[in-house]
Amino acid sequence: MRLTVALRCAALPGMKILANPHRHLGLGDPALADVPWPVADASAARSLVSRCPRAGVTPLTDAPDLAAGAGVGALLVKDERGRMGLGSFKALGAAHVIAREAAEGRARGRTYVTASAGNHGLSVAAGAAAFGARARIYLAETVPESFADRLRAEGAEVVRAGAIYEESMRAAAEAARAEGLELLSDSSWPGYMERPRVLMEGYLILFAEVADQIDAPPTHVFVQAGVGGLAGAAAAFVRATWGDGPRVVVVEPEAAPALYASVTAGRAVVAPGPVSIMGRLDCKEPSLIALKGLARDADDFVTLTEAEAAAGTARAAERGLASTPSGAAGIAALLAAGDGRAALGLTPASRVLTILTEAPAS
Repeated sequence: MRLTVALRCAALPGMKILANPHRHLGLGDPALADVPWPVADASAARSLVSRCPRAGVTPLTDAPDLAAGAGVGALLVKDERGRMGLGSFKALGAAHVIAREAAEGRARGRTYVTASAGNHGLSVAAGAAAFGARARIYLAETVPESFADRLRAEGAEVVRAGAIYEESMRAAAEAARAEGLELLSDSSWPGYMERPRVLMEGYLILFAEVADQIDAPPTHVFVQAGVGGLAGAAAAFVRATWGDGPRVVVVEPEAAPALYASVTAGRAVVAPGPVSIMGRLDCKEPSLIALKGLARDADDFVTLTEAEAAAGTARAAERGLASTPSGAAGIAALLAAGDGRAALGLTPASRVLTILTEAPAS
């Protein structure tokens, strides 16, 4: 039986809002039939990562001034800028994969290879160094040299390849095939599912911490997405822990609406566009695991313009929440909602959770 859905979109002067027509059911695309669902239980990952010397809980901050500016009752910000000394939530991802493989006796002496815009690569490098492995990170030409230096400081080999992330990822995958290296991507595609799923499972840790830090569930969760790993983990955790109550809003750059476009099309699509200032979110193809989960679990998909991202990042910094346009994208989307507040169910009583995903660029 073919299910016909009607798309409900709000076209604002900047931001675009898509009410997810596949909520609860997910996509009916046969190409996703064998794609696994995201993991929703954080207990195993939390137990494993707690053994890491760098492990520690990050703070949950109340931002009343920003909440007032957005017209909501409360804004809670999970601050990942100090996560494991690596400056990003991504410390929980690849390092979790390598930690699990080390516990199974499969990491020592191996070389893990990946492409990155910086933060995923730091997690691979730190995880490899901690468990007796090596790391090689492929960077596109647009990634700042400061990130390359940070990767080298963590012991990684850095290789430049391609003008954009997708080209550097293809170079990493080819090197893994040709040299027998361990590919550790934060995205998933046909034939490559297990490690990205374990990686996403690591992100559940930060949401389990949030559940411990608050006395009541949020009404909304604004979470930014590149390939969708963090957003997919967020939505899976929210549904398993708090049910259908919280409204999950996925935020992407207008220049890279991979999830928005895929949910609109009812299948995974490439969403080409210009380079975005939201560099860590500037991914044109979705992770299939994330897409499958978000099509079922997320309520809304929104796109953020470059100007909206810059303005929101500046306002967050003024309130002591300095980050990058990628790191503050969830906050920026809430602040930019304006006339779209009603479409997103935002009221003066709303309690919104956002994730400040990374420290400012150094």
